[in-house]
Amino acid sequence: MTEKTALPSTVGVLGGGRMGAGIAHAFLISGSQVTVVERDAQSAQAARERVESDLAKSLERGKIDGNLDVWVEHLKVTTSYSDFAGCELVVEAVPEIWDVKVEALTAVEAELGEEAWLASNTSSLSIDGLAEELQRPERFLGLHFFNPVPASKLVEVVQSKHTGEELRALAPQWVEGLGKTPVVVNDAPGFASSRLGVAIALEAIRMVEEGVASPQDIDNAMVLGYKFPIGPLALTDVVGLDVRLGIAEYLESQLGERFAPPQLMREMVERGELGRKSGKGFYDYS
Repeated sequence: MTEKTALPSTVGVLGGGRMGAGIAHAFLISGSQVTVVERDAQSAQAARERVESDLAKSLERGKIDGNLDVWVEHLKVTTSYSDFAGCELVVEAVPEIWDVKVEALTAVEAELGEEAWLASNTSSLSIDGLAEELQRPERFLGLHFFNPVPASKLVEVVQSKHTGEELRALAPQWVEGLGKTPVVVNDAPGFASSRLGVAIALEAIRMVEEGVASPQDIDNAMVLGYKFPIGPLALTDVVGLDVRLGIAEYLESQLGERFAPPQLMREMVERGELGRKSGKGFYDYS
């Protein structure tokens, strides 16, 4: 570990979906050895392919030097939690379901040394509450990466009331070592980013539902009028309508009716119109 990057030399990522693969890629190209753990062999192979694809794109764009085989040597993808044993930091990136998060985090913590750090990539669930399920809550916080991770410059560092002072100091340094910008927040429903992002997205969906304007015109209004890099409906397609529905339902339970998901959103999820990953959302990607 160098003073320049301030990164752990060995990093684990639990979950190799689009987000987990992106987190693994970010640490790999910044110099860490990375272990990704998935639930079964098929998922592990898919995770490896995602990370290798991201590495290949970084090479093509000149963001990293060398050849793919050399970079891949620093990546390990397995199905066993015990492979996290030597990691200095593990980032959990499993689905946004409370019981799944708790089960995953407690299982990972049981494999880690007492000096290891643990983080959750949750976009909305309580970091305080998750910390209270752990044996070493002072060594845990939220590292909320944004999709797509390779292109995003932001990581939300979410501190719980239990997070120790050493970790509070280290986590923003890790983010900077990844070439990204940390935004530090204290635990609250939806933190800063999800709370604001979902509020805008829900209102945009209500406007579509009410026939105010087309998705394209609503997005153009925010991109051209307010300098958003991407419209709220296009971004919802990137994140996934199912993911945003889950966040909205959680925020509604914590903050009240203003975060109630529009009926149109529920119907689209029921039809499987989840956005880019399904080929159709507010836009058609087929």
